[in-house]
Amino acid sequence: MIQPGEYLEPYIGLPKPRFDLDDASHASQEWGANCGPGAIAAIAGLTLDEVRPHMGDFEAKGYTNPILMWEVLTRLGLVWRLRGKPFTVPAWGVVRIQWEGPWTEPGVPMRVRCRHTHWIGAGLQDGQPIAFDINCMCVGGWVPWQEWKSQVAPWLIREAVPKGSGAWHITHLVDVERRDHG
Repeated sequence: MIQPGEYLEPYIGLPKPRFDLDDASHASQEWGANCGPGAIAAIAGLTLDEVRPHMGDFEAKGYTNPILMWEVLTRLGLVWRLRGKPFTVPAWGVVRIQWEGPWTEPGVPMRVRCRHTHWIGAGLQDGQPIAFDINCMCVGGWVPWQEWKSQVAPWLIREAVPKGSGAWHITHLVDVERRDHG
C-alpha cells in the first residue's frame, strides 16, 4: 500500500483535492461527511464545505443514494452521464460500490442492500485507472485502481462492513465532465 508522502510523485498531473485529512475529519465530525460528499468534492474540485449546501437531505439520513448523487451533481452544474455496462473506470467520474453480504441475497429488499454501499471518485492518469477514496486521505486520496481493489476495498470491508462476504461489485458508474480545478 502507498505510504504517506509517496503519492506526490506519481500523481503530479492530478488535481489535488481542495481538502486534506484534517478537513475531512472536521467535516465528518461537524456534519457527517463521508464517501459520497468526498467523492463529489474531489471530482468537482471543491472543498467538503463547498459541497455541503448542495447535499440535500444528506445530513438527516447520513448517506448518498444514487438519486441524491444525481441531484447533487446537477445542483453543482456538472455535466454528467450515467454509464451502463460494461463497467470500466471513467476518464473522470464517480463509482458506486456495493459491498456484498447477507443483504445481497435474493429476496432481501433493495433498501437494505443500499445501506452497504460506498462512493469513490475515479479517473485515468496517463491511461491508467485511479481511484479517489475519502478513506485514503492520509496519502492524498488518490491511489491506483489496482491498489484500491486489492488493498483498500478488502481493508474497508474488514473494518467497516460487519458480516461482509469480502466481495463487492460496481452498481453505478457516472462520467463527469472534467473541469479545470486550477
